[in-house]
Amino acid sequence: MAVPIILASGSETRADMLRRARVPFEIAIPRIDEEAVRRALEAEGAKPRDVADALAELKARRIAEKRPEAVVIGSDQVLDLNGEVLSKPETPEEAVIQLARMQGKRHMLLSAAVVIENGQVVWRHVGQVRIRMRDLTPAFIESYVNRNWESIRYSVGGYKIEEEGVRLFSSIEGDLFTILGMPLIELLNYFVLRGLTET
Repeated sequence: MAVPIILASGSETRADMLRRARVPFEIAIPRIDEEAVRRALEAEGAKPRDVADALAELKARRIAEKRPEAVVIGSDQVLDLNGEVLSKPETPEEAVIQLARMQGKRHMLLSAAVVIENGQVVWRHVGQVRIRMRDLTPAFIESYVNRNWESIRYSVGGYKIEEEGVRLFSSIEGDLFTILGMPLIELLNYFVLRGLTET
């Protein structure tokens, strides 16, 4: 009998990645206050990479406690701007401020995934993408946010590279899946080794 795979995330983008890869899975949304956990980790001096990893593990653990028979995937993404974590903007004004801070600079997207089985972490990975934003005028930033707010409000940093947001950048070093929020290639490599997916 196949071991059930559960994605511990409410992200439709992450679910769509697994669907397109034809990985059979269920969705279970963990109930955690991500922002409170993130703030606590930052107060303790955690680096952005560790924040992403810890949140991914926490999500997986919450679901694994209820479904110990399953393979549970937790995932999280943070934006690292010179060591500072930027979150999803809560208002269009906050998105404008975040984009203005990033324009002309390089930042990193860190996408973590943790797999728990039988109550134990059996695999973890943090994918990294380096991105340089163009020099942007305040007028362009504001018009971009106004046009795209309903979509970008759910993305760290206030942009989506898979949409008009690609125009904001002059260089990208890394893979699309990590940009979208989950290191899918590395996760699939583990699933193949574990015998959870066929090759």
